[in-house]
Amino acid sequence: MPDFHKILTLWYQQNKRNLPWRTNNDPYSVWISEIILQQTRIDQGTAYYLRFINRFPDIKSLANSSEEEVLKMWQGLGYYSRARNMHHAAMQIMTEFEGKFPSSYNNIRMLKGIGDYTASAIASISFGLENAVIDGNVYRVLSRVYGIDTPIDTGNGKKEFSALAHSLLDKQNPGIFNEALMEFGALQCVPRNPSCFQCPFQDRCVAFNINKVDQFPVKSKQAKQKNRYFNYLYILNNDNFYLEKRQAKDIWHNLYQFPMIETQQSIDETELLSSPEFQNLFNELKVTIESVTPEITHLLTHQKLHIRFFKINLAQKIIKSKWIITSKREVSKFPVPKPIENYLTNKLFD
Repeated sequence: MPDFHKILTLWYQQNKRNLPWRTNNDPYSVWISEIILQQTRIDQGTAYYLRFINRFPDIKSLANSSEEEVLKMWQGLGYYSRARNMHHAAMQIMTEFEGKFPSSYNNIRMLKGIGDYTASAIASISFGLENAVIDGNVYRVLSRVYGIDTPIDTGNGKKEFSALAHSLLDKQNPGIFNEALMEFGALQCVPRNPSCFQCPFQDRCVAFNINKVDQFPVKSKQAKQKNRYFNYLYILNNDNFYLEKRQAKDIWHNLYQFPMIETQQSIDETELLSSPEFQNLFNELKVTIESVTPEITHLLTHQKLHIRFFKINLAQKIIKSKWIITSKREVSKFPVPKPIENYLTNKLFD
């Protein structure tokens, strides 16, 4: 399809969104936007981008901040390793590239947390390099238009789509082509109920013409979802309560939470009180659970969390090496997972 990029670029000129990171091709802005939007819808991600850029307007300000502050600014976006990696990469740029964003694909790819897709996006958009991007939108558009049924989650599939994207790339305007292709997938060739009858590729789209649009792209496997059961202890002592820092290499690494007991299944108040983990926390101290929330489910990639909050009032302080005591006024300084933020908002600040 020799005119693919011309059709695509014309569509982009007529339909592209006015987004804050498109006002210039600054690699720092492109980088921050791409990392935020990896696992975040653009309507939510734009607000976070503006807040993040306002607090960290350049590489130096990001590099010189604390990880805890970066995580706090990231709070609510999830996939917190993205924020930790960005912070690390900013420090890399300051020490290894004299504070200037690297301008070659290979050097960009060396930065912590930057893979092929993000490196290609920055290289093409900011520096005009001939690197094609491959993301979910690109897989979907190309698989439908060209009728490619090779599973996208296989080595062969990744090679095939990468080769096709590079062959279609507009060598004169690689950045615009990449943005256009991603935008087309985000606005026109969407996962469900795409606007096929308004599509400029309708007459040549294989999936449309064989009436199998909903069957592309093809995946060979689906990861199983793991169920986990988190029992959070909201332990009040006067106007203060306890937090602990998650330090295991697990979800929400380095974020703060209430003391938590993870179980193999959902448990009630009586089962929690009699559990060895609970008794070890409080030793001989008599504890009464004041209230229990209904079970809340929180979905992560490949994990489904079943969460309950157990409210406990204590007359005396507990000293635990991993626990931090904080107040309603001070808690906003700590980066916390979304379920904890929601609970605090509902319980403390309503």
